[in-house]
Amino acid sequence: MSSVDRFSSRVENYARYRPGYPSAIVDLLKEECGLTPNSMIADIGSGTGKLSELFLANGNIVIGVEPNAPMRAAAESILAGSPTFRSVDGTAESTTLDDASVDFIIAGQAFHWFDVQKAKDEFKRILKPNGWVVVIWNERLIDTTAFLRAYEQLLLTYGTDYQEVRHENAEPTVKEFFAPKQPRFAQFPTHQTFDFQAIRGRLLSSSYTPEPTSPDFQPMLAELERIFNDYQDAGLVRFDYDTRVFYEHLNPRQ
Repeated sequence: MSSVDRFSSRVENYARYRPGYPSAIVDLLKEECGLTPNSMIADIGSGTGKLSELFLANGNIVIGVEPNAPMRAAAESILAGSPTFRSVDGTAESTTLDDASVDFIIAGQAFHWFDVQKAKDEFKRILKPNGWVVVIWNERLIDTTAFLRAYEQLLLTYGTDYQEVRHENAEPTVKEFFAPKQPRFAQFPTHQTFDFQAIRGRLLSSSYTPEPTSPDFQPMLAELERIFNDYQDAGLVRFDYDTRVFYEHLNPRQ
């Protein structure tokens, strides 16, 4: 399945159960990169708008660039009350945006789907002089609690292409993208808590889990229920994340 289509059946769960992003990112970019409410933002691979929300709350105009129609429609519905948000049908490699039109390019949970060189060429085209690229993802911790270890084993057992697409694989690609510069880096802790219905939705929001038609679907849910019951505390389990932020200018001469 293509990177564009693989989330089409998961939009509702993605919008409801994926984590947002800590407001400390905005504070970082204000201090380090001169972000102001007047900065024009392009959110590339904007999905259901989770990262866009952070910058809309800062007063920014945000253009969400998203090739998947159901996810784009979800963002337009969720963010309908934000007059400074608009979305377009585009990709990292062909955004449809004007030359030198944005101050910041942001990408959350999406960078690992990009064609690095084509995206870099496109980002140079649409960035204003001295503009910034900011790559962000929430990296789920996998070995800090017994529940997280059990959940990781569930994904290794039932995930379709989990090991190929997991976010931990993205860091070398990010560094390749910014080369020859070394991107600046910051990290912030965050977490989510789930009852069983929510952890089920969180699992099914992932593109590497089996679809309901798969013979692995029901066994996967049974294993999820087992580990939830084993490790829940007062009917809840917790995901811990490190929100990883890479940011830098692009060298226009490269």
